[in-house]
Amino acid sequence: MAFLGSRANGAIFRADLRTGKGEVISPATGKPSLGMKVGNKRLFVAGGNSGLGRVYDTRDGALLKTYTLAPSPSFINDVALTRDSAWFTDSTNPALYRVPREKDGEAVKVPLTGDIVYQAGFNANGIATTPDGESLLIIQSNTGKLFKVDPRTGATKTVDLHGEVLSAGDGILRDGRTLYAVQNRLNTVAVIVLSEDGDAGRVITRLTDPRFDVPTTVARSGSRLYLPNARFNTPPAPDTPYDVIAVQP
Repeated sequence: MAFLGSRANGAIFRADLRTGKGEVISPATGKPSLGMKVGNKRLFVAGGNSGLGRVYDTRDGALLKTYTLAPSPSFINDVALTRDSAWFTDSTNPALYRVPREKDGEAVKVPLTGDIVYQAGFNANGIATTPDGESLLIIQSNTGKLFKVDPRTGATKTVDLHGEVLSAGDGILRDGRTLYAVQNRLNTVAVIVLSEDGDAGRVITRLTDPRFDVPTTVARSGSRLYLPNARFNTPPAPDTPYDVIAVQP
């Protein structure tokens, strides 16, 4: 199963990747549903400019918890799961937000310090863990840089990509030591081999497909990568079609 959210109205769609068929499990709320991750039958959803993080039951779409992560202006963009926490990025404010995976505890703001410098436009976007599981990785959309984050302190360090830049970086996915970084308006996925500690990486190839139409994130099921087309260059209308593209890495 896959879950897709609407940036326009917040509805959440659950789909069968084999058939493409599915259903809306959470109706429109008027608040965006952006990056999301599944863990233990819970769906963690980044709420964009609402400043919220939300948690749903994957079985029936019931809203289990709403976290107010940041006041406006903010843009809660993506989420990654560690063993005991869900970590949300904010593209407007230099901070991450941690909420418990299993219990209904409080959200904790972790300010970002060190190498990352927030600028105009979208900053921290996609988020994942390092191969050793000790740290986090975040991509900064407006600079194309990748950063390693100490989750205890929020201190950031630029990942050495040996001169490569991840322009228009959006969602990221780590599979072992391989990191897939979506470059949305470039209709490209950079494939990076990371060091175990995440301090460095090398872009070994880039994937593209004529069917890409501004993909914003990537997930894996079996041997395939799945990328939803956000179609940012197409004015949305009630009958605008959207799709998910499957590619072999």
